[in-house]
Parts: sequence; structure tokens; C-alpha cells
Amino acid sequence: MTETDSGEALFVASGSQTAREVWRLTRGHRSALAAVVVVGVTGTLVNLIVPVAIGHLVDRVRAGTADLGTVLTLSAVMLVSAVVGAAAAAVAIVLATRVFHQVLAALRERLVERGLLLPQHVVERAGTGDLISRTSDDVTAVADAAPTVIPALTVAVLTVVVSLGGLAALEWPYAAAFAVVLPVYGLTMRWYLRTGPVVYRAERMAMSERAQQIVESQRGYATVLGFGLAQQRHQAVMRASWRVAVQTLRTRTVQSMFNARLNLGECLTLACVLVVGFFLIDRGDSTVGAATTAMLLVLRLLEPVNQLMFVIDDLQSVLASLNRMVGVTLMPGRTPGPVPADGVGEVVPAPAAVQVSDVGFRYGTGPLVLDTVTLGIAAGQHVAVVGASGAGKSTLAAVIAGIHPPSAGRVTRPGRTVVITQEVHVFAGTLRDNLTLTAPDATDHDLRTALEATGASALLGLVPDGLDTLVGAGGHLLTDAQAQQLALARLLLAAPELAILDEATAEAGSSHAGQLDRAADAVLAGRTGLVIAHRLSQAAVCDRIVVMEQGRIIEEGTHDELLAARSTYSSLWAAWESGRGARPGGVAVE
Repeated sequence: MTETDSGEALFVASGSQTAREVWRLTRGHRSALAAVVVVGVTGTLVNLIVPVAIGHLVDRVRAGTADLGTVLTLSAVMLVSAVVGAAAAAVAIVLATRVFHQVLAALRERLVERGLLLPQHVVERAGTGDLISRTSDDVTAVADAAPTVIPALTVAVLTVVVSLGGLAALEWPYAAAFAVVLPVYGLTMRWYLRTGPVVYRAERMAMSERAQQIVESQRGYATVLGFGLAQQRHQAVMRASWRVAVQTLRTRTVQSMFNARLNLGECLTLACVLVVGFFLIDRGDSTVGAATTAMLLVLRLLEPVNQLMFVIDDLQSVLASLNRMVGVTLMPGRTPGPVPADGVGEVVPAPAAVQVSDVGFRYGTGPLVLDTVTLGIAAGQHVAVVGASGAGKSTLAAVIAGIHPPSAGRVTRPGRTVVITQEVHVFAGTLRDNLTLTAPDATDHDLRTALEATGASALLGLVPDGLDTLVGAGGHLLTDAQAQQLALARLLLAAPELAILDEATAEAGSSHAGQLDRAADAVLAGRTGLVIAHRLSQAAVCDRIVVMEQGRIIEEGTHDELLAARSTYSSLWAAWESGRGARPGGVAVE
């Protein structure tokens, strides 16, 4: 998984890895795949009756033995064979399509599941656009290929194999004439397989870069407007879009060159069979009817051969997307529960307490963000972490929560742990839906109680339909404070043993600061809590305060003990106190 380790992109599976994963996903559908083969072979064999009947009719006409009954009989046979062959092909395609989409659905579910469990720093290093592209553009590319790929792989392959057998049984020189031209197709495929994958991979990467630029522009919308960066972001998106256009033109050029080579192979095939037929008839080793049958069989062969070659063109795009999709499913991710993590570090379950022992953490190959951190939190205790921006506070919270596996050391935490950051999200849906995400069985009484505990009960009177009000995108827009209260209510309903608030009430300088602090106190009551304090007023009420600097814990104690020590924390508190009168809500400590 070198691509991920180097920070360039998420892992891309090899062809053999993708094949093994897809084969594993076909478990439970293999009887249907066998039925596809049986029905497809049957339909192909029936379709061979038509050229044989036409050749037989030609010989009877030349011999003068054909009459109306002969014509009607052979016509009826050809009609029945055409209907049966078409029906068999349709059944094979339907069965294959069903299996295809069932396997794709299973792969898509694994992709989303694994994507949600990927370590946050891995996704951020690769760029969220890469993951979004794999779960959208790549899935769409594979799904849209079904109408083209499935008929070719289910009918064309079988037609080629069975028709070649029929051609050899008729007159082996005709099969040999076709075989002489096969190197042309082989050279065409060799050229394409060397050129196509590189071009398609570049196109997919360009799409990922474009998605990344669009996502960054959308997520940073307020910043873009605030700093007047609209034109700059527009140009960045346009440059990424033009790179996609250039790569798309490259793929179309390769496809045109591919078509030209296929046309050459088709002309050479027809010419070879005609020449062989001429010499065989001239020597008396074949008849006009046999030559006609051979030519019809070859014409039947050319269409599926071209389809097969064309589908390989589509298949390259599909395989490029499949490799990217499967690559995500094969990546190691966070475990939803507290089980041993990858690397030297380990996260293990505990009854209710937290123990961090000599923990180190770095993002990829970067410098240490946490350096031999040791911290203990007793069951039911509330600990605040303060320090300057970049001290490692949020990283420590993420490691304890299990979002990031420690690079070294050991973390012990409760099995039920919930973390809330200041970047809370309101999902599109009803207010009830947003609350029951963490407690599906909660009653309306439970939801109202949670809202009341977090000071958000007044929200029900402000929205038109109470708990049934649509919120989020396309619905009633909640303020930042209301969204944070909603997140705290979710935590209360989840009833975790350990609650981690990573600046979860960061409404500094607003009239809602005190209300949010009280809401945080309510959700922490009776459970172990870790608070990354945005305001020192939050830290002061905790049982213990930890001061961090450059990834290390430099001070630890109660509020009064740290003030008496007259060190870093006391300086921060003095600055906080002097700023409280200058700014409503106080001064935030990064």
C-alpha cells in the first residue's frame, strides 16, 4: 500500500487482488453464474442452425433439388432457431445482470463501510476528493458499464468459442484462415493493454483532483467569501476540470486508434476466408453452400469478436474503477470497538476509566505530534486539556477516542466512547431522525428530555413541526449554537461511559457560550469526561486540568493547584481574566 503511505492517494488494488475480492463476493451467486454459462452455450449452439441451413439451401438450389417445401421447412427451422437463440441470450443476459448488480451492491456496501472506518489522517492526507470520487464516479462508471459489458461477456465469448468449433467441424481450412488473422487481434490487444490502463488511470486521478477542488471550495465557502477568494477557487476548479478534459481526449484518441486496428482485422479476416473458399471450391474440396456457411459463420464471429474487443476497452475503465474501489475495502481501518490497533500502539477496552501510557503519535512520516504522553482519568472524573494551538490537544482526544491509532504506547478506554468536535453536522432529515441516530429505540419522551437537558427544548417551539421538522440541507436551518446543542443531545441519548468534548461548545464570544457550557455539564454528569477546553471557564470547573505544550504534558492538577504554582496555566488564566471584560464571552484559549 505504498500509495497511501507516501500520502499521494488511497490504496489501489492490483488486478489479482480485485479478482480475488470479486470472486469472494460471488459466493452465493455461483449457481446463477453456472446457469448463465449453460443457457448461453445452448443459445449459441441453436444460433448456428441458421448459417448451416442457408448453406444447405444454397447447395440444394445449385443441385436443382430445392422445392417450395424445402424452402418453407428451412425457413421454419431458421425462424424457430432465431427465436430460441434470442430468448436464450436474453435469459443469460438477465441472469448475468442480476448477479452483476448484486455483487456490485455488496462491493459498494463494503466500500462505504470501510471508507467510514478509515483513519481520519489517512483520508485527509490523500484528500477527501479521492474517497468521494471512488464512492461516486467509480461506482457510477462500473454500474453504467453493465449494459455493454454484460452482453459481451455472457454472449460474445460463448459465441466465439462455439462458432470457431462449428467452423472447424465444417471445413478446417476455414477455421485456419480465421486463425491466421488472430495475431492482428492479438497485437491490437497487446498495444491497447499497454496504453489503455495508463490513460484510464490518469483520467480517474484527474477526476479525483477535480472532486477535491470542488469539495474544498464548498467546505470553505465562508472563507472563500470572507477573503475574496472566489476567483482564485474558480480558477483552481477550472484548471482541474481542464485536466479532466485533456485526459478524456486522450482516452477518446486511444479508442479511435483501437477502432482502426479492429477494422483492419475485420477486412483481413473476410479476405482470407474468401480466398480459402475460392481455392477449396476450385479444387472440388468444398461446395458453394459450405463456403456460404463458412462466410456466414465468420460474419457471426466478427460481431462478437469486435464486441469482445470493444468491451475490453470499456473493461479497462471498469477495472480501473474496480481496482480503486477494492483498494479502499482492503485498507486497514479503525475498528468500531476498542480492539488492538495497527502499529506499536494499542487500544484496549476498560470498564470506565482511561489510561494513556507513553503514547506517541505522528501523521504518516511527519514529526511527533504526541511525545510519550501518559495520562490517567478515573471513572467518573472530568479532565480538561488546555494549551496553545498546535500543542496536540485534539490529537490526544482523537487517539483516546480511537480515531487515530497510537504510533507507540498503549491506550485503555471504555467500550462505549463518544466524541464531539466543534464541527458538528446536521443530517438532512427530521429533527427526530437526527436525534435517534445514536438511540434508534428512543421514544419521543426520551428525545424531549435530552433536548431539555441540553437547553434546547425551546427549539421545539421555534420549528414548525416539532420533532417532525425537516432540518439540514433543504430543511429548517439551525444556528451554530442549536447544531451544537443537537450534537450534545445525541451524546446524552447515546449514554456513553466516556464522553470526549473536543471544543464541542466553541461558541466563544457569543451570547450562547454560557448556555452551551451548562449543556456540556449536563451531558458529562455521571460519566467519565475529557474536555478539550476552548474557554478556561470550562477547564476551571473540571476535576483536573492538563496543560499541553508541543505534544507533551507540562502541567497537571486542579484549578487552584495550578494557579498556586504560578506557571503556564496561571499565565493563561491571567490573560483570560484580563480579556473577559474586553470581549463578551471571554477570550478563547487555542
